[in-house]
Amino acid sequence: MAELKPVLPAEEIDRLVSGLARQISSDYSGRDLVLVAALKGAFIFLSDLARKLAIPVAIDFVQAASYGSGSASSGRIRLTKELGIDIRDRDVLLVEDIIDTGLTIDFLLDYLRSFHPRSLAVCALIDKRERRQRQIQPAYVGRVVAAGFLVGYGLDYAEAYRNLPGIYDLNR
Repeated sequence: MAELKPVLPAEEIDRLVSGLARQISSDYSGRDLVLVAALKGAFIFLSDLARKLAIPVAIDFVQAASYGSGSASSGRIRLTKELGIDIRDRDVLLVEDIIDTGLTIDFLLDYLRSFHPRSLAVCALIDKRERRQRQIQPAYVGRVVAAGFLVGYGLDYAEAYRNLPGIYDLNR
């Protein structure tokens, strides 16, 4: 049986998301912002973030697969849900639950750039750098985490644990 070690309680996540929302609202005030969330993991974070923003935004989703049902990236990434709205000449913020190896986020950034947005930046709740393979510099980060296999608040292991209100290290 897996053991869950607390990393970020729900109350701390709420404070982090509120702080990110204040900064994003300030930075993008008066601009045409589109939030693009990476499914499935970022849907809970996006929902909370969008409701805390003090500016109008459009929202869309993309999905890329690399993990399958395992705990290590396959290194092969494929797009499984394409962008549904036009982002040409608009400011785009890619919302991600976690940046780990950087492979998926790098793939998604290349994909989004192909639509010629005015600007493109990344907002990640968790920046986990232990296995980083691509140099990714998110504009907005909730928390840097050193190590661990994290679950909860949208993060999963084999599609389980997404519904937990906090974030935990899954000791397997």
